[in-house]
Amino acid sequence: MKKIIISEKIKNYRKEKRITQAEFGGILGVSAQAVSKWESETCYPDITFLPDIAEILGCVIDDLFAI
Repeated sequence: MKKIIISEKIKNYRKEKRITQAEFGGILGVSAQAVSKWESETCYPDITFLPDIAEILGCVIDDLFAI
């Protein structure tokens, strides 16, 4: 079974857009620490954030789960 690594997807898309963790968190209304936790696989973003995350990063939700 392949592991879906949403953390890497968020990090890579965010860096491609040249958005800092603080900027990204500010847009979403969460802290930079929350974004850091998502990207380090300490925790995952709440499912309700996925549409906004995808829109900000210029992708679709499915892209975040692509293996």
